[in-house]
Amino acid sequence: MKYRDLGNTGLKVSEIGMGCEGFQEDNYTMCKKLFDYAEKEGINYFDLYASDPKMRKAVGDALKGRREKFYIQSHICSIWKDDQYLRSRNLGEVKVGFEEMMGLLQTDYLDVGMIHYCDALSDWDAIVQNGVLDYAVQLKEEGRIHHIGLSSHNPEVALKAIETGKIEVLMFSINPCYDLQPASENVEDLWADEAYEKELLNMDPERQTLYETCQRLGVGITVMKAFGGGDLLDAELSPAKVSLTPIQCIHYALSQPASSSIMVGAHTVEQLQESLKYEEASEEEKDYALALASFPKISWEGHCMYCNHCLPCPMHLDIASITKFLNLAKAQGAIPETVREHYKVLEHHASECIQCGTCESRCPFKVEIRKNMLEAQELFGF
Repeated sequence: MKYRDLGNTGLKVSEIGMGCEGFQEDNYTMCKKLFDYAEKEGINYFDLYASDPKMRKAVGDALKGRREKFYIQSHICSIWKDDQYLRSRNLGEVKVGFEEMMGLLQTDYLDVGMIHYCDALSDWDAIVQNGVLDYAVQLKEEGRIHHIGLSSHNPEVALKAIETGKIEVLMFSINPCYDLQPASENVEDLWADEAYEKELLNMDPERQTLYETCQRLGVGITVMKAFGGGDLLDAELSPAKVSLTPIQCIHYALSQPASSSIMVGAHTVEQLQESLKYEEASEEEKDYALALASFPKISWEGHCMYCNHCLPCPMHLDIASITKFLNLAKAQGAIPETVREHYKVLEHHASECIQCGTCESRCPFKVEIRKNMLEAQELFGF
């Protein structure tokens, strides 16, 4: 298992994490089986958005004797009321729900306390005005949560939230179909057939800005819906009408700036095993570029997908990393110190590019790589 920094939290998290969808299977007995397998394979991070008390208790029981082996990302504002899940912004309900959750999980702290499911600007305003954000800050000061998170599908809302400086982890939906869609307060727009009937060109700029801003500010992204709820794995169901593999979906999501861990949904141990094949997959198996280039009515022309089809470079440049650092700096309008230092430690730099154009002849997306290398040399100075 490979591990990544979760932003500036100091947590080293497994690239593959667990979503909680399968924890309730077989009358909740699947929960322990999944945690047993996760521990064996080095998975150390999971998300628990569900408020079902039986599920939360099953997780608490599964963690007995090994709490320190897992980082818990569990959701504030996801409450259980009248025998059903609800999202609440009522501070009193949120506080009661948090105490109930902690008791069921049988732990005295969460590694990440995730403010649950905010897709509207008015909802973010309610989180601030109703005292929910202040409550999360209070819990952090008390040591009951170690880091504050937010889950969202809307890049406009997520940007506003992380720019407060209080959100340390963002749970966000990342996949090559949703990334084409503009911000919306209706999450169903992300998979609506009519949203894909028109010609689509490249990643939505606000989503790209969000990922790059998270990287710049040190906000780690934990990824939900990397498979689009499974739709992207089936050509009939996929909005793009082209199927991808789990490995391709995972690699796409992990290639985005600030992406740290993929919360894969698994209803069985075998399904979790399928996602873990990513860790041993070949570069050919991870390659999503040609599949994306085949999406009908969708063009990624001119957009670097960090797919490394441009390699090998005769001068041994890591073209994808140089381009990523260039884009991060351009998005900021300056060179953040962290970006400069990451660029500096690359083995080879843009100034070594001989402008041969071999890379461009291989790029499925017709990126102007030589121009990017010149821009990077001018920007970074070497």
